[in-house]
Amino acid sequence: MYTLKEMEQKYKELEKKLLDKDIIADKNRYAELTREFDTIQKILNEQRKVNEIEKEIVEYQALFEEESDEATKEEIHEEVALLKEQRELLKKNIMISLIPEDPLSGKNIIMEIRAGTGGDEAALFASDLFRMYSRYCERMKWKVEVLSSHEIGVGGFKEIIFSISGKDVYQKLRFEMGVHRVQRIPITESSGRIHTSAVTVAVLPEAEETDIELSQDDLRIDVFRASGHGGQHVNTTDSAVRITHLPSGLVVTCQDEKSQHKNKERALKVLRARLFELEERKRKAAEAAERRNQVGSGDRSERIRTYNFPQNRVTDHRIGLTLYKLDLIMDGEIEEIISTLNVEDSKMRFQKSGVNM
Repeated sequence: MYTLKEMEQKYKELEKKLLDKDIIADKNRYAELTREFDTIQKILNEQRKVNEIEKEIVEYQALFEEESDEATKEEIHEEVALLKEQRELLKKNIMISLIPEDPLSGKNIIMEIRAGTGGDEAALFASDLFRMYSRYCERMKWKVEVLSSHEIGVGGFKEIIFSISGKDVYQKLRFEMGVHRVQRIPITESSGRIHTSAVTVAVLPEAEETDIELSQDDLRIDVFRASGHGGQHVNTTDSAVRITHLPSGLVVTCQDEKSQHKNKERALKVLRARLFELEERKRKAAEAAERRNQVGSGDRSERIRTYNFPQNRVTDHRIGLTLYKLDLIMDGEIEEIISTLNVEDSKMRFQKSGVNM
């Protein structure tokens, strides 16, 4: 990222580029440069406000020295304190803007929820988590689309995979990856004993075709008859699709749609996301020192959160946050957790960035 002095020059360069016919014709390039231009413009505007406030502070301090009336001096003192408070807030905003963004921040995501230890109770909690995220997405006006699911008889999910699209989706939900542990009394438990089970959540940045190129030679595509819930097409047509990526051994199966074409399209979407995540994991593993400065490791096996139903309590273990409103959280009111995780991440990244004001 640039220092504030370098930004003035960069701003002028971008202004010229955004008038270039070739760049305007390239939608992706134009959008990328426009985002950078807007960010720099915002920072420079805030810095100008800081400069104006500092001039006002100097002027007020000069008046303070000349003034003899104590009441007036007190008013000047209060005005200077207010201006200093505004200046510090603006400087904080500038510093946050100077922190390099996560390169994936603008991505939509594919989320995978899988029942872990705990049998039927884990599957039921997987269903509860899907509802929680769905309700949160409704509040954020994001679009949710189920790509694949494996229901069990008690009404839970052994696995459910769905896409989430909208503004700042990855930025908001990237820290949901990991093991979510639940402590509650199962419906089937007659003795009232608290049962502990676990569910794994994966957050995969949605990959464009340009991010991950798939060669047909690397794919084995099998079609078969769908099974389970699904209506009249079940067991009557070869609509289900299984795609195996031969180099990595990754296997994706989709059978929720009646159309073989749609199931194939969804399976490829999930496959691209999983391959993209593999590449990201390799990149992060190569930056081991950076990993120590993150809110979470980004590992699916990391236990990140415990949901305790008897005490109406949820605890995020990475930041030591405990809230006693689990009923509201399970209804999708998770913004407090999401925003706290992102604030902590910003603090850590700022400390590491060495931003030069």
